[in-house]
Amino acid sequence: MSLNSIKCKSIEWTLAMSNTNYTTEVAILGAGPVGLTIANYLSKQGVAVTIVEQLDSLIDYPRAIGIDDESLRTIQSLGLVDQVLPHTTPNHAMRFLTPKGRCFADIQPLTREFGFSRRNAFIQPQVDNVLLQGLKQYKNTQVLFSRQLTQFSQDADGVTLNLQNKEGDAETIRAQYLIACDGGNSYVRRNLGIAFEGETAPNQWIVIDLENDPLATPHIYLCCDPVRPYVSAALPHGIRRFEFMVMPGETQEELSKPENIAKLLSKVLPSTDGIEVIRQRVYTHNARIADKFRVDRILLAGDAAHIMPVWQGQGYNSGMRDAFNLAWKMALVVQGKAGPALLDSYQIERKDHAKAMIDLSVMAGHVLAPPKKWQGFVRDGIAYALNYIKPIKQYLLEMRFKPMPKYHDGALLSNGAKNSPVGKMFIQPQVQLASGETVLLDEVIGNDFAIIAWGVDPKWGLSPETLQQWKTLGVKFIQVIPAVQLQNSQRKQYEDVITIGDIGTDIRSWFGNTSDSVVILRPDRFVAALAIPQSMESTSQQLFKKLYLK
Repeated sequence: MSLNSIKCKSIEWTLAMSNTNYTTEVAILGAGPVGLTIANYLSKQGVAVTIVEQLDSLIDYPRAIGIDDESLRTIQSLGLVDQVLPHTTPNHAMRFLTPKGRCFADIQPLTREFGFSRRNAFIQPQVDNVLLQGLKQYKNTQVLFSRQLTQFSQDADGVTLNLQNKEGDAETIRAQYLIACDGGNSYVRRNLGIAFEGETAPNQWIVIDLENDPLATPHIYLCCDPVRPYVSAALPHGIRRFEFMVMPGETQEELSKPENIAKLLSKVLPSTDGIEVIRQRVYTHNARIADKFRVDRILLAGDAAHIMPVWQGQGYNSGMRDAFNLAWKMALVVQGKAGPALLDSYQIERKDHAKAMIDLSVMAGHVLAPPKKWQGFVRDGIAYALNYIKPIKQYLLEMRFKPMPKYHDGALLSNGAKNSPVGKMFIQPQVQLASGETVLLDEVIGNDFAIIAWGVDPKWGLSPETLQQWKTLGVKFIQVIPAVQLQNSQRKQYEDVITIGDIGTDIRSWFGNTSDSVVILRPDRFVAALAIPQSMESTSQQLFKKLYLK
């Protein structure tokens, strides 16, 4: 792609400009999935964004291969999920094999609680490119490739970034806020002096991607070979990924030689004749988390805030959770609707869950390659027995061991109840519109807050002042009734309220598990509060305080 300005539908898509000074509302460092997702959400909300990337183009080497339902729901909010789904393989099972090839853990959750398959294979560069192309539609968004950040500073009014472009010229960006998505070796995090505590795994792994999959078996297999553990994964578009543990004394330079690549692959293929290696790369698995995610007007997200081993495919997905959590809050602050204190809730909500995902990934790595040989024998024996106990087998199959995000404090009203849905992501079933069309719930909600009531007017009990505050936030008022009632010509209709039909009993069952009939959803689809019509006024006012509304 040229570094000249490119016109797309009469909107200027800037990769480089003659100007040396840029002014924007939010600067994002790093054009990875987290930075691109935040940029898309902010741009969709009308916020001016400038992305800075030191590389000449998007990264094309082997990266994440697992995208979950939460991440797809995030991409859905950007209006890009239809472009992403063709690059995925839904319902991607993950199977742990003993050294003799017996499957001792088969993880294949079939739930679609959030509207999409829970586990999906994908090829990250293809999805990253969808996110990049999605930014072309926004006239106030710039993407600056081939820029090296040389210095940054912040004051009471904003952040200043000093850059050097490919020609060596100095450039400056002035922004209200900086979101650093610049990876595990984050320049911003290091220069802010933020601790990045954790550990580095003693072993490295080499990743090899092959064109025209020579095995063509579906799913992903984690093979617990005591000599050299490896992973074999089927990816979309006929690509096969292998990952092999690097043994002591082996180097990336040596392993990357064609004859040594062939030697590794001969372990898992009957023949290495005619194999087509797309790329290979050696990785070190780290498990680390930043002490702080925010320093005044600078925030960390994705790998800059936390990195984890790949074994549960949660590095990418944890970064996407950061993106959705932070983006809607940043939009409200930049738009002047909420005070900057709202941004503190980002760390409050995300840090503990990121740490839980790190711990899960480390544990999965120990299952694949136990630190001690005897632990492998114990693992195989226990797993063999547990696989025949139905509740435990179901626990594995449905992936219930995965810690789902549950926020206990932050931008929400927790009622303290142990099983309260407050702080959890709301379901996304198919619903029916008054027109008879069937859509996923988020297509009705849009990008802002939603107040969803079962069977009644969701505005009931709200004062004119509170109603106006909600409208300022762009809230969608939604009434849910059984789908069969949509055809009732005598049903009462409410002004500024969208009525949808519960096709099955998903939404009714959700409400049936609470003592409330109205749910307030945040833009990231998490439950902010519960109420009944009579308590909606007081609940709204309490929540406004937690959102630091102006």
